[in-house]
Amino acid sequence: MLRILILLLVLLVVALTTWQDRYRSTRWREPLFVAIYPIAADDSAVTSHYLAALDAARFQPIEGFFMREAERYHLGEREPIKMRLRAPLHDRPPQRSPTAGILAMALWSLRLRYWAWRAGGQVNEPEDIRIFVLYHDPALTPAVPHSLGLTKGLIGVVYAFAAPEMNGANNVVIAHELLHTVGASDKYAAANDAPLFPSGYGDPDQVPLYPQRTAELMAGRRVLSVGSWQQVESLDEVVIGPATALEIRWPVTRIDAPALDAT
Repeated sequence: MLRILILLLVLLVVALTTWQDRYRSTRWREPLFVAIYPIAADDSAVTSHYLAALDAARFQPIEGFFMREAERYHLGEREPIKMRLRAPLHDRPPQRSPTAGILAMALWSLRLRYWAWRAGGQVNEPEDIRIFVLYHDPALTPAVPHSLGLTKGLIGVVYAFAAPEMNGANNVVIAHELLHTVGASDKYAAANDAPLFPSGYGDPDQVPLYPQRTAELMAGRRVLSVGSWQQVESLDEVVIGPATALEIRWPVTRIDAPALDAT
């Protein structure tokens, strides 16, 4: 009985903390501070050199993207996101088993939250969201695992490439997982990654419909024709659609057209 009581108390604390994080992170009355923690996912010299050259400017396009989209939605807070680059970590987050059941997933989530709390425990600046970016040498790992973002704990784990030519694509993944932490859902089919219509299209009212000029961030792919789409390479090609805006509690009564010219 004592063990059950302790477990129930832990679950109650987790539930209350999750509700509080959800409420605070989607009021949009002040900027959310997003901390980027780089991690070397391998022992490659390429990865080490890439991390050594990282600076805050590498992530400024993410701030600019959210400012641009906030203006389109007439959000009261014009700077919804502020990025903060932290020193590289030497530890790696606990891995999620692809075959884990519900209980194992819950335990993994608690382990990840505890690990993230310890990783950021020495920082005195505010951190609303923590994104842990594991960089891989593309020559050693040409395909990385799926990244993830958790509303519970406001934590993201991003698998990225340690290559300057992939900076734009890395930022798209970071922004995508960032929105997962504040309640946005994927807008693509799990079976084949096809953007869903209309929520996964950059502009479902575009005439002609194909090729789409933009991609929806939570789909991550720009539709070229029926049954054809391509991965976007930078946030210049991406927008936040109305369905995603509703999920993160942005106003959708008046939306300006995207002021960009993706090709």
